[in-house]
Amino acid sequence: MEFEFATASRLVFGAGKSSQLGSLAAGYGRKAVLVGSEAGRWREALEGQCRSAGVETLWVSVRGEPTVAWARAQIDRVREWGPDCVIALGGGSVLDAGKALGILARHSGDPLDYLEVVGRGVPFSEASVPVIAAPTTAGTGSEVTRNAVLLSEEHGVKASLRSASMLPRVAVVDPELTYSMSPEATASTGMDALTQLLEPFVCARHNPLVDGLCREGLGRVGRSLRQAVAAPTPQVREEMCLASLFGGMALANAGLGAVHGVAAVIGGMFRAPHGAVCAALLPSVTACNIRALTLDGKEEALARYQEAGKLLGSGQGTLDLVAWLGELALDLGIPGLEAYGVTPGGLEEIVRKSMQSSSMKANPVALTHPELEQALREAL
Repeated sequence: MEFEFATASRLVFGAGKSSQLGSLAAGYGRKAVLVGSEAGRWREALEGQCRSAGVETLWVSVRGEPTVAWARAQIDRVREWGPDCVIALGGGSVLDAGKALGILARHSGDPLDYLEVVGRGVPFSEASVPVIAAPTTAGTGSEVTRNAVLLSEEHGVKASLRSASMLPRVAVVDPELTYSMSPEATASTGMDALTQLLEPFVCARHNPLVDGLCREGLGRVGRSLRQAVAAPTPQVREEMCLASLFGGMALANAGLGAVHGVAAVIGGMFRAPHGAVCAALLPSVTACNIRALTLDGKEEALARYQEAGKLLGSGQGTLDLVAWLGELALDLGIPGLEAYGVTPGGLEEIVRKSMQSSSMKANPVALTHPELEQALREAL
């Protein structure tokens, strides 16, 4: 057995820990780029923290999910600023934006020079500017991953900038930052967290360390996600933040699968929210994988799905797990793919593009085009 494991250099977890962001930035120097949402909800407080710590700041906002065009528009002023660190405070899109700016700040050229799949995929030669990542949602785990997803609008595809040095130097996970999430955002990001625990657990590249994280995370999602949506308490918010953190660590060190392979394509073609797309796909793609594994007689992978179901509280068998996932999506009000513009006539193109996704390589079984297309049809 051989495997590697890497994560953020430092993890800071707990209610109120985001009050340390300014002082953490001061440990890297006197100039910080602050990355947040266009609404700038935490901007004033974060700038105040930095001022108190003697850190000058440059604010950069991102609207929705970061694109190649957005990165082009921002990177010159970031390079000119010459930051000692980047603080990214927001959802997964904001964290990806911060990591993208951190690595591009140390390199010349266009973002497409370095982007996977649709770009040139040139390896980064320099280490990223240190990034401090603080999530305000419980789902993406981007605070402990080594990539940043950008939408290339000209290609209609989401792809990654990737480097080991893109792992944040500090991940600050403060459950209090998630208290104001809407039920809809809690549901979609929570289903994303679930997906990022289930896929690494059953994927072709799982390892014992990732297995432990997934087992811990799946149990927390099973007992906490519904309540986090319906009647959240500080305890269940903390549970979901831990689950999201464990999922991010798991996917960064094992891989994902067909759900994310398809979600990246749909998100690029339709500008659909990543977490919501994963949520819509999870029941039917899980069923598809189980059918294919059964036909191939892959008992070990099927046993992992059974164990995942027990951890979630769905029952003993794989069919129980599929039914539980479907009921969960229904209970949480997860819309089908048609809500984002996906139609039966467009499924063939989505499947064709999905087969080229890096996430598909770790799926526990090689799916055929018809199998995957049927799974998407069931998710409409």
